[in-house]
Amino acid sequence: MKSIKIIISTVLIASLGWSWAYAQVVDRSKAPAAGEVPSLNIPAVSSFTLSNGLPVYFLEKKEAPLIQLTLTFKAGSSAETMKQLGLASLTAKMMTEGAGKRDALELADEIDFLGINLSVYAGRESSGISLFTPSAKFDPALALVKDILTAPAFPEKELERRKKELIVSFVQAHDEPRAIAGTAFNQFVFGKDHPFGRTTAGNETTIKALTVNDVKAFHAAYFAPDLAYAVVAGDIRKDDLKSKLETAFRDWKPASKNVRAVDDAKPTKGRTVYIIDKPGSAQTEIRVGCVGVKRSNPDYYAITVMNTILGGSFTSRLNNNLREQKGYTYGAFSRFGMFLSKGAFTVSTSVQTEVTDKALTEIMKELKNIRVISDEDLSKAKNYVALSYPADFEGVQNMVSMIDEKIYYGLLDSYFNDYTKNILAVTMDDVKRAVQNYIQPENMAIVLVGDRAKIESGVKALKLGKLVNLKREDVLGKIPKI
Repeated sequence: MKSIKIIISTVLIASLGWSWAYAQVVDRSKAPAAGEVPSLNIPAVSSFTLSNGLPVYFLEKKEAPLIQLTLTFKAGSSAETMKQLGLASLTAKMMTEGAGKRDALELADEIDFLGINLSVYAGRESSGISLFTPSAKFDPALALVKDILTAPAFPEKELERRKKELIVSFVQAHDEPRAIAGTAFNQFVFGKDHPFGRTTAGNETTIKALTVNDVKAFHAAYFAPDLAYAVVAGDIRKDDLKSKLETAFRDWKPASKNVRAVDDAKPTKGRTVYIIDKPGSAQTEIRVGCVGVKRSNPDYYAITVMNTILGGSFTSRLNNNLREQKGYTYGAFSRFGMFLSKGAFTVSTSVQTEVTDKALTEIMKELKNIRVISDEDLSKAKNYVALSYPADFEGVQNMVSMIDEKIYYGLLDSYFNDYTKNILAVTMDDVKRAVQNYIQPENMAIVLVGDRAKIESGVKALKLGKLVNLKREDVLGKIPKI
């Protein structure tokens, strides 16, 4: 009993001594100083080339029994003719509507049975196939990828069903302010004839005219190894992966088809306000922006930091102003869409109808005031970007996405490990240069989708520029008949 008391006393004395020492050291009147931002160290990505010419980039990750495989094709909706708008997207959808010896339902059942995610998609400049699978199911999953890629069925009845679904979506878009705003913004910034100014879904006329032969021709021309590369990360050895891919794709032949690069859109000149009337709307969708920059822009890091201050994070100026201070919206953000060619700089938000003019005033004010940045603003933005960057590599899916970006845009091998250093190296002069070159409020399109009767007079009084009134049909075309 005596020994127990001695032990307890000793522990109490030690605890009191530690507490006293801790109280003497910790100053709770101010926040502790942040330490240095740790550098990121991503292992080197290895590569090899299959006998059919397909480049493969690989990162072995054995922490979890999972594999992510992505095949990227250097052609998307920009490869369509004006008479075949929507063909790339429709082709991608049709590739999972039966392949090899399986019809659409059998293929869907097999995907569910294996417990995998398998999808085909088409964007503006590229298309792709994505497979996420347990490593134990990689062989049968890869067999499905092979069939979808090299032996899609393209059944007529499934094509007609997909086309009807698209027509229904065109009807629904007329009642979706966000869809109207996005479509209108792209049209007015890039022009209706530019690949970035038209929707990837096409329109009623083009979709109705597309045939199985059109889909087959697009697939044969652009889903080919000489226009593609593969990125794989996960629980598999490099030699095993190479052997499995070689076996799966040995009969997949090049197409020798050239893909024309997308021309840069002309810079936005002047400021025009477009009001697309949606009577009875409780909110106004707002888009403000212009032609921006391409991914290869040498000011990439400065633009990233600058946009983080303006509208690239939840604590940015736009969101803090319109949401936290004014209570006009649930969120207001800005972004630079960067591609091989110039994308758009966009400010986007949805506000209460009665404060449309007030919200516009605040947006234009923030676009002007971004020219004034404090040292604290700069430091906070750089740390935010640098400290959040490692999260982009969580899991094999994110890793493949990041590697794919590096390969697609031809970034340096050291890009990942130098990213944090390059962000932290951005100076005040760099940010000011980015603002001066890429944020020009006097040269922007302003798109408003809302109740014209309630918002026009207030917007007109702001005298932001020429005012153009439009109907939804002017942007989306006539409502299709189902």
